[in-house]
Amino acid sequence: MNLLEVKNLGISFGGLRAVDNVNLLIEKGQLYGLIGPNGAGKTTVFNLLTGVYRPTDGTIKLDGVDLVGKSPSEICKSGIARTFQNIRLFKKMTVLDNVKTALHNQQGYSLAESFLHLGSYFKREKSMDEKALEILKVFDLDGQAHYLAGNLPYGKQRKLEIARGLATNPKLLLLDEPAAGMNPNETAELMDTIQLVRKRYGITILLIEHDMKLVSGICEKILVLNFGMELAAGTPEDVLNNPEVITAYLGE
Repeated sequence: MNLLEVKNLGISFGGLRAVDNVNLLIEKGQLYGLIGPNGAGKTTVFNLLTGVYRPTDGTIKLDGVDLVGKSPSEICKSGIARTFQNIRLFKKMTVLDNVKTALHNQQGYSLAESFLHLGSYFKREKSMDEKALEILKVFDLDGQAHYLAGNLPYGKQRKLEIARGLATNPKLLLLDEPAAGMNPNETAELMDTIQLVRKRYGITILLIEHDMKLVSGICEKILVLNFGMELAAGTPEDVLNNPEVITAYLGE
């Protein structure tokens, strides 16, 4: 059953057609890759899916619900979370508090209770601490829960951003170049972690990535964009052996 259905998606900025007639069907629980050369329109697609941009044409449906026209916060509540190519953590907050910021919509106490520490405030805070630590443990970050996020090594900051996205309890998690800047050992560890997250939480993942070893190692299907248009789609083996993809993306 399809979780995400994108049909004839397109957007124009003035006279520039940034994305044109993109179609994407992602099944529940699937790990899907979105690749292409720089400037191919990958991040623009992510911005369309998350409501940063409103499409000029086409439809976006999550679990059958139309997302076009909804704000980014509404889309997040509908079940889409994302990370960014450039890390956007609250670096002067603790690792634990970074994850808890993503849990705030599930807090269940009023603004007055929050300010005055009344009612269910402490109970909910304890529950959020436990939930945040549970998520951090999946990423092997529970031991650094009280570190400042900005003091973590780069690879762990990448993991923390994914953990924070997971804390919003999404149906679909969008990962924008999660292995960017990582060394081979960190990338291998990240691959294992992403697979663990998918298995444990039954989550659907769409990722942008330039590391072909990562893409071919964990993605079940891939969509290739070039100049904002679909170039190829299918299994990693079929796509990465496609002569047009090799020419456009790998430069051969």
